[in-house]
Amino acid sequence: MAEQGKLLVVGTPIGNLGDLSPRAVEAFAVADAVCCEDTRVTGKLLAAAGVSRPLVRCDENVIASRAAGLVERIQAGDVLAFASDAGMPGVSDPGQVLVDAARDAGVAVEVVPGPVACVTALVSSGIPCEHFFFEGFLPRKVGEQRRRLQQLAMVPGALLFYESPHRVAATLAVIAGVFPKRTVALCRELTKLHEEVLRAPAQELAAQVAERDQIKGEIVLVVAPPSSGELAELAARVATGAAASDASDKASSLDEALRADIAQGLEAGEPANALAKRLAQKYSRRKREVYALILSMQQDLQ
Repeated sequence: MAEQGKLLVVGTPIGNLGDLSPRAVEAFAVADAVCCEDTRVTGKLLAAAGVSRPLVRCDENVIASRAAGLVERIQAGDVLAFASDAGMPGVSDPGQVLVDAARDAGVAVEVVPGPVACVTALVSSGIPCEHFFFEGFLPRKVGEQRRRLQQLAMVPGALLFYESPHRVAATLAVIAGVFPKRTVALCRELTKLHEEVLRAPAQELAAQVAERDQIKGEIVLVVAPPSSGELAELAARVATGAAASDASDKASSLDEALRADIAQGLEAGEPANALAKRLAQKYSRRKREVYALILSMQQDLQ
């Protein structure tokens, strides 16, 4: 047992085992126990590093109830390490709860830096990153997603989101509706063998992803900052008493007749691509715009 306890917050690879630092291996080796989200994942990581230590499950379901006991162990002299399944603990991760409890208790906290998926994606995307805002996961419901994106419309920097591969197509459709003029990058499987970065205007990327059979792997979405013109437009609308969210709604919504035709087509089982083509011609709209709305309405109906 160490004479003075402390909490080691250890960054781990987001995909490439070669990114595990010597300092991270040393931190695991000196720890009395390693707290982690999934003992199977961290057990494999420790085995690859040649380290064997007791593992304590601390995922989001149990960490709140276990934090106090873990802090007591540190106060008694234990050195505890905390590792996420991938990346830096505390970044959209339950490790923040333990760090918060340790700070409140006045025990030593030492961070061992490692890879971070959101920052890796931002750099890889090539989107301007002088300023950025990390949101984590957006709400699952389309309406709540749209409202949250509208709240972020005036952030003068890139927006970063994590997303599930099963929901990314629908989420991109919502992003395309709220930010039709912005460039968006989809970054997946970063640092891994099948790493891929797709970058295009929001509506084009939404249509491109929707046409793919399947998207796999961990995903980060990067939305470009608003242009000076977009910021000025939003600020002017706020100044005249219109909320930025209302302005985004007006800019992205189609008329009620189009929505009614979409609902009727979906109810009749018409394929989304064919429906978008037909209604784009009928209403003199861009097909990508109509397609994005169709995807959004399909999600609302689920």
